[in-house]
Amino acid sequence: MKVLIIGGGGREHAIGWKISQSPLVHELISLPGNPGLAELGGLVEGINPADVGAVAHVAAAEQVDLVIVGPEDPLAAGVVDALKAKGIPAFGPSKAAARLEGSKRFAKEIMDRSGVPTAAWQAFTERDPAIAYLSTRPGPYVVKADGLAAGKGVLVTHEQAEAEAWIDRCLGGGFGSAGSTVVIEEFLEGPELSVFAICDGTTAVPLAPARDYKRLGDGDAGPNTGGMGCYSPVEDLPDGIVEDTLAGVINPVVETLAADGTPYVGFMYAGLVLTADGPKVLEFNCRLGDPETQVVLPRMDDDFLELLLAALDGTLGERTINWFEGTAVDVVLAAAGYPESPTKGDSISGIEAAAADKGILIFHAGTALDGKNLVTAGGRVLNVVGTAATQERARERAYGAAEKISWKGQQLRTDIAQEAISHQPLAISHRSKDEGP
Repeated sequence: MKVLIIGGGGREHAIGWKISQSPLVHELISLPGNPGLAELGGLVEGINPADVGAVAHVAAAEQVDLVIVGPEDPLAAGVVDALKAKGIPAFGPSKAAARLEGSKRFAKEIMDRSGVPTAAWQAFTERDPAIAYLSTRPGPYVVKADGLAAGKGVLVTHEQAEAEAWIDRCLGGGFGSAGSTVVIEEFLEGPELSVFAICDGTTAVPLAPARDYKRLGDGDAGPNTGGMGCYSPVEDLPDGIVEDTLAGVINPVVETLAADGTPYVGFMYAGLVLTADGPKVLEFNCRLGDPETQVVLPRMDDDFLELLLAALDGTLGERTINWFEGTAVDVVLAAAGYPESPTKGDSISGIEAAAADKGILIFHAGTALDGKNLVTAGGRVLNVVGTAATQERARERAYGAAEKISWKGQQLRTDIAQEAISHQPLAISHRSKDEGP
């Protein structure tokens, strides 16, 4: 098979790395890809992944047999629909089903109809009713632009005045059409957990959970980021939480979407908050997590491509997923100035020496080539993943390899997976994936 991967981050590099191990794959290409993916196959550069017509044209011209979509923007724009219109199989939800991530209001409505526990909420398109509702709510206040806002559309604050200003910003066009509706919801207190699944329209099969670290600094300090590291497996979860989430959250949502005539085929990521009243859903994503993918896929003892093909064929219910006994720890190396204003163009050294270490995988997230020189080209630059039989050894490997890589102003956390080894509970703050870069 000739496979096209849409996206160019660490998640997509990990997907490409895993897919390339399948004997079914004879060629892998990526759009736009990155230098890491370039080592696995050709790149299609100069095309916006959310330009669905151009993507479909490239896929047809390249005569690909399957397209796998990594990020959310192309899904929300309808890339799967455009590809299917040309007869090209694509793994990911349709534009209609991808509203589960693309519209927070839609997701809340689906959850309510499906009986899925979530935060109390209301949606508004006008300022005065929104302000009036906000005044009846206790803090902290959670205000969200309804649509995708490049990771900037959510505010969590203790200050009512700030929440009111955020409403004005959303409805006043600060996020374009993404903010034409605002969702005000109850603040959920408790540690977070993301449960991932592969869905075939009627059936869902869960993936192994991972725990990620959203704050920039050690001890969960500093600004929110897209994720500074993670590890898998996670041993301190409530008993049966994955199975309960599948039965009480993911399957009911899949059933509702199927009944509505918009079957959900693709990855589903349910973000939970483990509140004192039990788990509640914070949000859904229509993709795999980043950086969670980078530690989950190395632990998968199965042909990943076969699983995705089974989902497309509607035969996923016949499959089970096997996992290696070992562990994986991912340390994210970030650019200077991340997350506010990451510096690009800094020369990266030491990556070859780090990659040569035993049990190390390096996934590119924000890199580029300047001639033959590898340079920073994004906020999160590299994922250094250590694998081993134990978390302690995997962590040692990851940090040992990370020490060999450097560039000006490089940032990293030094406490990834530390609590898993010391068996100290991790305090995880409530956030949305849209709250911060």
